[in-house]
Amino acid sequence: MADLAVFGVYALAAFLLYRPLWMNLDGGYLASSVQDQNMWEWFFAVTARNVLHLQNPLFTDLQNFPLGVNLMANTAMLGIGIPLTPVTVLFGPTATWALTLTAGLAATAGAWYWVLSRHLVSTRSGAAIGAAFCAFAPSIISHANAHPNFVVLFLLPFIVLVLLKLARGQRPVRNGVLLGLLVAYQVFLGEEPLLIAATTMAVFAVVYALSRPEEALAMARPLGTGILVGAGVTLAIVAFPLWWQFAGPQSYGSIEHGLLGNDAAAFTTFATESVAGNAEAAKELSLNRTEENAFFGWPLVLLLTGVSIALWRVAAARALAVAMFALAWISMGVLLVVDGTGTSVPGPWMLMFDLPLYESVLESRFAMGCVVPAGILLAMATERVLRLSAPPDWRLAARITWFGALALALVPVAPTELRVGERAEAPAFFTDGLWRNHVDPGGSVVVVPLPDSGDADPLHWQVEAGLGFPLAEGYFVGPATDGRGTYGAVRRPVSELLEEVADSGTAPEISVGGKRQVEADLRYWNADVVVLPMTADESEALRTTVERLLGRSGQVIGGMWVWDVRAVTSG
Repeated sequence: MADLAVFGVYALAAFLLYRPLWMNLDGGYLASSVQDQNMWEWFFAVTARNVLHLQNPLFTDLQNFPLGVNLMANTAMLGIGIPLTPVTVLFGPTATWALTLTAGLAATAGAWYWVLSRHLVSTRSGAAIGAAFCAFAPSIISHANAHPNFVVLFLLPFIVLVLLKLARGQRPVRNGVLLGLLVAYQVFLGEEPLLIAATTMAVFAVVYALSRPEEALAMARPLGTGILVGAGVTLAIVAFPLWWQFAGPQSYGSIEHGLLGNDAAAFTTFATESVAGNAEAAKELSLNRTEENAFFGWPLVLLLTGVSIALWRVAAARALAVAMFALAWISMGVLLVVDGTGTSVPGPWMLMFDLPLYESVLESRFAMGCVVPAGILLAMATERVLRLSAPPDWRLAARITWFGALALALVPVAPTELRVGERAEAPAFFTDGLWRNHVDPGGSVVVVPLPDSGDADPLHWQVEAGLGFPLAEGYFVGPATDGRGTYGAVRRPVSELLEEVADSGTAPEISVGGKRQVEADLRYWNADVVVLPMTADESEALRTTVERLLGRSGQVIGGMWVWDVRAVTSG
């Protein structure tokens, strides 16, 4: 019953975070997700469509037509999208989005509680506290606005558990097979969290081995056997998908984000979505609301430092503490920055930023590798306080002091309800099926301005239209002209022109060459229709520009300016 109560609390907490979204699945939109909710719902919808039509789940041409999108090279989370196909088909991708985020938080907390309470600590309360932090830490909640791949982490506790069993010499082959299956599935949930977790575990292993060399030597053979078996199993499952990701259609080698390490001051600041959060302070120290990766708050930093010192003589705790602080240091980038002031102090990232795989990771996210060691340290410290061998008065005083310190450190970083806004209704041109009169099989729709990472509403319109047509360009990750990854399509000349008009609000004169270029681009996209929302702020300048490009006025149909261009592309 105690376990069920803990699981129930986790589920309730996850639901309360997303309550506004659940109360408005028809029109709710996570306010801090920017365009990511549109993108993720599109991934879920396309995955369900591929499953129903028995099509390749690793690719689609419904976006970035005619080149398409390599879904394996994007964070499509096929490990969730495929099994939740019935939910997507019956209730829509917004329901899948909400379920994935809510159940992901609850399941991650429940998984850590199970592993901690059964295998790492002997007190349920310690396990419950540690697991809650592992799943609901400020950085996780920050990503919970937009990035389910950093929320659905319920496999990582079991990967850790299997590695511990291997280190203890328990059935190396069988546990190696289990490890391979877990890692393979995690690849289809999120490769980046797996890389961060692997880095954290590697630091822990090195420190532990240095602390207990004889014990580590005895662990080496069963652990090595299990890892080799696991690697073989994982490779057998993911070899083709990974080949497709890195060498298949619309693949790319790596993607650069620039130097975006954490400011050291972020670690002592409260995250936006925390009880004590200060949105303005957090904004100054993070890339955006969904990347508040290092926000632990100063009381928790002090508590974790004190716990690390108090448990330093315990080899496992020492390795956890070093891993925690090492990942924090890695996340600060190539040079230490303190409250906006750069220093000449180099960080480990100086040696890592151009390594394979690491070169595509946002370095500030390595601060998320601090979360699990911190949660386990809190669980271990709670266990020792509750198991303290001392006179009753001393035990009571120790418990009051410890739980008081926990409250002071954890209550300020407790998550708050995520903000949900109202999503604008999709134009009737798409929802009422009016597009069918203007799009032939094999033709695409060009939305003006063309969708990208800054405006992905057309992806939602396409989903509302039943994915009945492909879109030109869009919001995804694909190859740039140099083979590196980039967000969105490689822009065509007309797309660049329309973006400039949208930014400037001024319609330019169009030359004869410009008119030839629009015909070339429309043929490249195999476009059947060009549409412009009548509600767009810059619609007047854009409408004038499209009229000049095409040499005629558009029709008003279903809340859109519409230009049927089939005569142009077929001519």
